[in-house]
Amino acid sequence: MGLLNPILEMSIQPRSRRESVVSNNPDTQPPKRSMRELRRLAHFVRPYRLAVAGACLALVVAAATVLVIGQGLRRMVDEGFAAGNPGPLDDALGALLVVVLVLAGATYSRFFLVSWVGERVVADIRKAVFEHTLRLEPAFYETMRIGEVMSRLTTDTTLIQAVVGTSASMALRNVLLVLGGLAMLAITSPRLTLLVLVVVPLVLIPILVFGRQVRRLSRESLDRLADVSAYVNESIANIRTVQAFGHEEIDRSRFAGRVEDTFATSVRRIRARALLTAIVILLVFGAIGVILWIGGRDVIDGRLSAGDLSAFVFYAVIVASSVGAISEVIGELQRAAGATERLFELMEIEPAIVAPAASKPLVKPVTARVVLDCVTFRYPSRPDSAALTDFSLDILHGETVALVGPSGAGKTTVFQLLLRFYDPESGHLSFDGVDLRDLAPQTLRRHVGLVPQEPVIFSANAAENIRYGRPEATDEEVRAAADAASALEFIEALPDGLNTFLGEKGVRLSGGQRQRIAIARAILRDPELLLLDEATSALDAESERAVQSAMTGLMRDRTTLVIAHRLSTVIAADRIVVIDEGQIVAEGTHAELISQGELYARLAKLQFDTNNRAVANQQGDLSADLV
Repeated sequence: MGLLNPILEMSIQPRSRRESVVSNNPDTQPPKRSMRELRRLAHFVRPYRLAVAGACLALVVAAATVLVIGQGLRRMVDEGFAAGNPGPLDDALGALLVVVLVLAGATYSRFFLVSWVGERVVADIRKAVFEHTLRLEPAFYETMRIGEVMSRLTTDTTLIQAVVGTSASMALRNVLLVLGGLAMLAITSPRLTLLVLVVVPLVLIPILVFGRQVRRLSRESLDRLADVSAYVNESIANIRTVQAFGHEEIDRSRFAGRVEDTFATSVRRIRARALLTAIVILLVFGAIGVILWIGGRDVIDGRLSAGDLSAFVFYAVIVASSVGAISEVIGELQRAAGATERLFELMEIEPAIVAPAASKPLVKPVTARVVLDCVTFRYPSRPDSAALTDFSLDILHGETVALVGPSGAGKTTVFQLLLRFYDPESGHLSFDGVDLRDLAPQTLRRHVGLVPQEPVIFSANAAENIRYGRPEATDEEVRAAADAASALEFIEALPDGLNTFLGEKGVRLSGGQRQRIAIARAILRDPELLLLDEATSALDAESERAVQSAMTGLMRDRTTLVIAHRLSTVIAADRIVVIDEGQIVAEGTHAELISQGELYARLAKLQFDTNNRAVANQQGDLSADLV
């Protein structure tokens, strides 16, 4: 049965499929799956051509030694067994041991070199793909699922590793064995060789035809398994929500349904493959029996020696198993061709946000004066609605400007454009008088600090999270930033202080503690332009007062733009800009805007207690309408 496995596997490899959109235009066409796609890997293989050449040499030596074994078998039967002479038998055994030793050495060399090249190439591809994905702007990820990128970095590269590190050499090895085996068959018995050439297609045709059903069921089984994995990932990642809403029984039932669907599909696949196995056994052993019967008659009639028949059977088995292995490898090569196409499709996407050929420098000292001039912008995923329309805003050096307005008004979009995650459809943005398109994105962002409403905490310790904005900062500077953000006290209470691992997404911290880590990160970065998505929104009253004091010092002599959710921020700002439907509808101080009425006054009447003189204690809140 071991010799049959390659034949059984020859037609059941599941086809590679494109799972989602890669570009801004939906693409539902399946991968080309052309073997020519594999040529694109040459760029990554070329640096290791000496190792590839050594592997090929070892492969040729190994294939030749396998073919030599057949001649040793013929001589041993004819000159040893048939003649009753132990001398040739002893010589054949000694020669066989030498051949096996050479085969073992060649196989070791081939396996090591090919596997090393495969791992090295995949490591280089993963680094190249990851480096490229980091350059792609956020607009790309509006239409591409993060899981899809991860799949290409892991699953697709693993398929390529299997081809470069195993399948390609196996294909070449088996091609050599097929060609060499057919040549030795023809030399041994031309008559039986013609019979083999007639029988092989008769065996392969029904397998190829019937194998389509097995391949389809294999693909369907993988799809059902993917459904199971996706449901597990979603449920476990949100385990707190699942348990908080008592959803365990429902999730258990739904998961069981998906598992049973997977099982039912697998049973159909197993049934089809079992039938395919029975057909292969019937055809292959039937064909071998016919060939042995004809060969046996030739031995009896004196047209063929027993040694020649033994060698012929040996070569026939080599050819049959090699043909089956090649068929299996072709399936792997097809899957790898699809994976290669998917990877290079990702690599060929050019980022929309790039540094200009001749970027302009910023004049020192940087003052961070920001100007938005008649800016109109639409998100790529929402091209029919403008996020900003003819939007103009001039923010002076050292000025604190609060952006308020209903949800979806365009406040966050202003932040996205200032960080140059996107370029406007029309209009201009400038930083210190330089158009953002004339600045390298890295140059611009080096002078900007961001504190989002939902802080990002990486799977690292507290010190590394704070140091993220300035990797070269000393431990003393990290401690000072944590202290200024009112974070040092709770950090030092952790088991290992600043060296405490904070868990995935900062799961070991409260919402307010995560926010203070993010504020400490911004303080350490010491940017000229500070973007605050209401940095104190997740803090309790006591922590907010401490952080507000620190933020007041941080904002001094620094241009600051704030998306305001709390009344305390609105009142403290030098200027309030009211945004509605992507346009500025009012500007001024809190008192001026209240007196003007209209949108700000209505929002204030709904969300603020304007008659309550407690606004000075910073307890007011803008609700979801001001998010």
